[in-house]
Amino acid sequence: MAEKTDDSIWMHCSNTAIRRAARQLGQLYDDCMEGSGLKGTQFALLSQIASTGEPALKQLAEAMVMDLSALGHTLKPLIRDGYVELVPDADDRRVKRARLTVFGKKTQQDLLANWRDAQSRFDRVFGKKRSEEIREALAFVSSPEFAKAFRKDGP
Repeated sequence: MAEKTDDSIWMHCSNTAIRRAARQLGQLYDDCMEGSGLKGTQFALLSQIASTGEPALKQLAEAMVMDLSALGHTLKPLIRDGYVELVPDADDRRVKRARLTVFGKKTQQDLLANWRDAQSRFDRVFGKKRSEEIREALAFVSSPEFAKAFRKDGP
């Protein structure tokens, strides 16, 4: 357990505490993806695309809690390296959809073992029940309902 000190900013600021934890976890999960050339965030994006089929970019950005500009920046190397392709929507050609290439599907499937390893390490260290609870809490924090309530209650 981390040492708790009253003067640490993360002991007083939820945003700082979550960002700090996210950086640490990101580094640890990235280490588990080592050798693939991908970061954990890129694997998460490939997995989100895989689980939703061919999501529209707006839908994908919302699911990842990103704006379209940040999504485009994150997708660019995945497109360049042949993991993802953008295709026009069949009904509205103005709408772009993200689709995994054959290479992207294979890579995402191959990296599932790395992710499972990272996840089992997290569950072992943090505790399986606490892991489930923190994911539920963070899912709420990243939900549109939370954002709406936060903004409404703000100054």
